[in-house]
Amino acid sequence: MRLLKDILYKAGIEEVSGSTELNVIDICFDSRAAREGGLFVAVRGLQSDGHNYISSVIERGVVAIVCEQFPEDLINGITYIRVNDSALALSIISSNYFGNPSENLKLIGVTGTNGKTTTATLLFQLFRKLGYSAGLLSTVRNQINEQVIPATHTTPDPIQLNGILSAMVDAGCSHAFMEVSSHSVVQKRIAGLVFAGGVFTNLTHDHLDYHKTFENYLKAKKEFFDHLPSEAFALTNLDDKNGAVMLQNTKAKKYTYGLRSVADYRCKLIENHFSGLLLSMNGQEVLCRLVGSFNAYNLTAAFATATLLEEDKLEVLTALSTLESVEGRFDFVTSPSQIVGVVDYAHTPDALQNVLSTIHDVNDGHGQIITVVGCGGDRDSAKRPVMAKIAVEMSDRIILTSDNPRSEDPAEIIRQMEKGIPLGEARKTLSIADRREAIKTAVSLAKPGDVILVAGKGHEKYQEVKGVRTPFDDKKILLELFQIMA
Repeated sequence: MRLLKDILYKAGIEEVSGSTELNVIDICFDSRAAREGGLFVAVRGLQSDGHNYISSVIERGVVAIVCEQFPEDLINGITYIRVNDSALALSIISSNYFGNPSENLKLIGVTGTNGKTTTATLLFQLFRKLGYSAGLLSTVRNQINEQVIPATHTTPDPIQLNGILSAMVDAGCSHAFMEVSSHSVVQKRIAGLVFAGGVFTNLTHDHLDYHKTFENYLKAKKEFFDHLPSEAFALTNLDDKNGAVMLQNTKAKKYTYGLRSVADYRCKLIENHFSGLLLSMNGQEVLCRLVGSFNAYNLTAAFATATLLEEDKLEVLTALSTLESVEGRFDFVTSPSQIVGVVDYAHTPDALQNVLSTIHDVNDGHGQIITVVGCGGDRDSAKRPVMAKIAVEMSDRIILTSDNPRSEDPAEIIRQMEKGIPLGEARKTLSIADRREAIKTAVSLAKPGDVILVAGKGHEKYQEVKGVRTPFDDKKILLELFQIMA
């Protein structure tokens, strides 16, 4: 329970009708969650407008309404607060309601197209190894020390987000590492949070179904850095062509990392095998268990971030050498007959190309590469033929299949992917809509020494078809098939 006037601090109030000297038991923006004694924030969304539900939440017993426009009839005993931006107000109110937990943590945000989950998770694991109590907010899971909280979105809504951060503070966490999605920036879900630092990984073609243009997508990522405070640091991948853009208007202290550029934190990739990476970070060699040049970037970002948080460099490198791969990110298993299966979340053209390049590097021409790949429904359709083209050009065989078709026809998604197959490459291509059958076919085609890449779903444990989610785990299925077909 909180006093209304206290949680409205800095919420951008333009007009008030009623008293703010009253207690509210909770806050919500989903009318279905409204309850007696609560505060409802009417947010205008893509699918619905919270203003249309004001009368229904009053019937449920809420005592206060935050909105951008007052209803025509104001009800006695209800406090109405008009703000310029309800989404922004929701985030600030949520932060106030939970006691502004981000101010009591060293909160680090990681943004970019690829590498967010791995970098944030590596940082969480690293600081746990260094002896800290820490929290994680990621696509795969939210975690407070050893307590795992299932994740439903890359960045939770403001109420959930501040609630989790508050729980981290209560658990004694000193640090928190979170993925910052472009959606969360545009939807102001992270407004009101105080970040100690921001990390940029890279920017490639993704989420144009939402942002419409690449420029809008870039601006969303950049906006995160634009709002970092002067006390924070902004760390960017200088090898990415948009890396320097992120630092243009930030007030934070600016730092860079990279493998090719002359950066503040420079990494050299010495060896790259299925057994791991041998790297030189700012002149110090370290052997890590992760695989691939893209993980060299993630590890360098983690090293740089830890150093900027004033951790001892040698202790950081020692801890980095013990870290394991993140679930669903170049997650590989080997069959009894020595076929290697790689499960990866790669669902963008750049991510797919990175994973296949890594397989080529570590496989060194030994054995064929068989790729199973699909594209999600109700998402950016422009990348479908691009991903198929990359897959077929970088693989010996490919099988186009379903990912999460959602409301779309799986066969139509595959047809769109097939448009990217160049003339002469069709002989290398199979189309099998049933994902399990596609993986089974790949296993049956493989010989000892071959590598099977199952791309797109990674850590996900379900497949969504026509709005229905059924259990589906790429890695589990791959392991089962390896045993059956051994």
